[in-house]
Amino acid sequence: MTKPTPLIDSHGRVHTSLRISITDRCNIRCFYCMPAENVVFRPREELLTYEEIERFASVAARLGINRLRITGGEPLVRNNLAGLIERLSTIAGINDIALTTNGVLLAEQAAALKNAGLQRLNISLDTLDDDVFFQLSRRRGIDQVIAGIHQAKKLGFDKIRLNAIAIKSITEQEIVPLATFARQYNLELRFIEFMPLDADDQWQRQQVLTGDEIKKILETAFCKLLPVTRDDASQPAVDFRFSDGQGRIGFINPLSHPFCHNCNRIRITAEGQLRNCLFSTTEWDARELLRNEGTDDELETLIRSCVSGKNAAHGID
Repeated sequence: MTKPTPLIDSHGRVHTSLRISITDRCNIRCFYCMPAENVVFRPREELLTYEEIERFASVAARLGINRLRITGGEPLVRNNLAGLIERLSTIAGINDIALTTNGVLLAEQAAALKNAGLQRLNISLDTLDDDVFFQLSRRRGIDQVIAGIHQAKKLGFDKIRLNAIAIKSITEQEIVPLATFARQYNLELRFIEFMPLDADDQWQRQQVLTGDEIKKILETAFCKLLPVTRDDASQPAVDFRFSDGQGRIGFINPLSHPFCHNCNRIRITAEGQLRNCLFSTTEWDARELLRNEGTDDELETLIRSCVSGKNAAHGID
């Protein structure tokens, strides 16, 4: 059988990673992501079923996609996520499945997810303080997040990363406590520059706390940070290790140091719209094919069209 041509865009980037959103719902209301109240979610029937997600991922895997990341909204609010993980883990060619979560429901689901085949976790952790957590997320629950992190650590996931949003005048005081926590429990921490994703459209460039600024704070508080060679050139983070040997730190800097030239990711939304960038304003309708007797060849053509239409950069700045 002839091996299909890889998913290469017009800028020469080979795509091997698929982000799968499974819900637009969330159990917290972070101001940098969702409005505080009166959020209108999509009806359940508009979201892809697990069977449809499995089929789409199977077609994508035939084209060279070998890594999947499950996202939301908050993916743990959707019923039987472990069942979907189990389905995806059986797809030929898929060798890595990860999950991005806010961690509130993780402690009670972590064991089932790991047993189903989930390998890696990215857990949002912007603060260790309950009042600051409430300021950012408009909900309580930091104790649940911490419990989820400890449970995941106990279960022995391949890799657990903590993701912290960096927002000027809000999160500076959280940097050192988060790094201390990560170093104490041998967890990898990544700081992410504040991006224009807020539903209230209040983002401003001057709110961005850059990776370089955070690095200076960390080196003042701890020790020199030494560059680490990337295991994967397509990863969005620039990684460092503490010179005293106690852990690693990463910076995802889409504003100050864009990494689009190495991007290998495509995305499918919970309602089945394919995107070639987080900030894309163009979508390709996979749900239409999945629900109206579209063939695998037609899905393949759709995926290739999406990849070939990818811009050189996100253009958010």
